Amino acid sequence: MQITELKSYPVQDNAGAKYHFVVVDTDAGISGIGEIGIRSWGSAIEQAVAHLSEIVVGQDPWSTEKIWQHMFRGGYFPADKVYSCAISAIDIALWDIKGKSVDLPVYKLLGGPVRDKVVCYPHNQGEWTMDSLLDNCKRAVDDGWKFVRWGQADTGYEFEANGGVIFEPLESMKLVVEEMSRVREVVGPDIQICLDSHTRLDTTHVIEMCRDLEEFKPFFIEDPIRSENPASYRKVSQKVNLPIAAGEQWATKWSFREVIEEETIDYARIDLCVVGGLTEAAKITHWAETHYIDIVPHNPLGPVSAAACVALDMASTNVGVQEMPKKPGTYSTDLFPVQIQWEDGYSWANDAPGLGIEFDEEKMRNSIIPATGWGPQPRRNDGAFTNW
Repeated sequence: MQITELKSYPVQDNAGAKYHFVVVDTDAGISGIGEIGIRSWGSAIEQAVAHLSEIVVGQDPWSTEKIWQHMFRGGYFPADKVYSCAISAIDIALWDIKGKSVDLPVYKLLGGPVRDKVVCYPHNQGEWTMDSLLDNCKRAVDDGWKFVRWGQADTGYEFEANGGVIFEPLESMKLVVEEMSRVREVVGPDIQICLDSHTRLDTTHVIEMCRDLEEFKPFFIEDPIRSENPASYRKVSQKVNLPIAAGEQWATKWSFREVIEEETIDYARIDLCVVGGLTEAAKITHWAETHYIDIVPHNPLGPVSAAACVALDMASTNVGVQEMPKKPGTYSTDLFPVQIQWEDGYSWANDAPGLGIEFDEEKMRNSIIPATGWGPQPRRNDGAFTNW
C-alpha cells in the first residue's frame, strides 16, 4: 500500500463553524483524515501540506515513524509550528489509514484500552456575562458533565472597531475570583472547575490570582503565562498551590522537555493537531508518565481532533480529563455523520476501524472556504497589544 495524494480542506459546516482537515489517499482505496490545529494560519499550513506531499506521496502509510522523522527533519531545519501543524494532520490521517487497513480502531494500535471511557469537560463561556456563565455551568451539570470550564475574563470592548477587546490583567483577576466564587456556589463541591487563562497573565499576576482562588479548589489553572519561555514555570510552580496545566502552544516534545523533567507543571496540555500528531503525542504522554504527570489533551477543534484525542486517552494510563467543547455527534454532522460517543460527561472511541468516524468528502469539497483569518486582537487600557 502506498500514499497517492494529500488534499487540504479548509471548510465551514452548516452551523458556520470553521475547520481545516487533510485527507490522505492510498492506492488501496483507503483514505484517512487529520485535522490542522491552527486554523487561522491555514493558508501557510496549506502550503506546508503541499510541500510535505513531495516526500510523503509514494511512502507506505504504515511507516509512520519513518515518515514523521522525514517530515520533521527532512528540510535540515527542524519543523516550526506551521510545519508541525501540517505534520500533525498528515500523521493523524496515517493512523486512521493503518486502523482501517487491518479493521482495528486506532486506540488498539496504540496498545489497547486501559479504560472504557474518558471524563471530559465542555466550554461554558457563554456571552461573557456572569448570568450567562452561571446558566451555562448549571446547564452543563444538569446534562451530566462532571466538569465546567471557562476562560480568563475580558474587561471591556472599546476596541471592537479594530477587531479586538479590552483585557486589563488586574481587572480580569478580580472578575475571575468573583466568577469562580459564584460558579462554585451554583455547581456545588463535587463538580470540578477548570480555568483557562490562555497565556494572558505574567508570573506575578498568576501568583496573586491563584492565592485568591485556592478556597474554590479548581481542578487546574490552564496556560496561565505566555508559552515562549517554559523556564518561567519554575517560579509559578514554586509560588502557586494550585495544579497548573500547560502546553497547548508547544509544537514538539522538546518544548515539553523542561517542564516534564523539572516537574514544573501538573498536567500536560498536548495538542495532537499542533504537536506532531499521534506519533509525537504518544511519546510525550509516556514521558510524562515517568514523572506522574497526567495529560489533558487540548481539543478546541472538530470531530477529527476529538477522535484522535480520545483514542490516545483510551490507550494511556496517565489521563486527567479530556477537553470536549461540545458533545460529539451534536455538531458538524453534515460533514461527519459518524462520530465518537458521548454520554453523561464521558466520551469513548467507536470500535469501528481507524479513528471510528466517517466523513463526507463530497460535502467537504462543497464547503471549502478561504484558508485565512485572525483570532481576536485584544488591547490593554492604554492601547498596547496583549495575548488573546
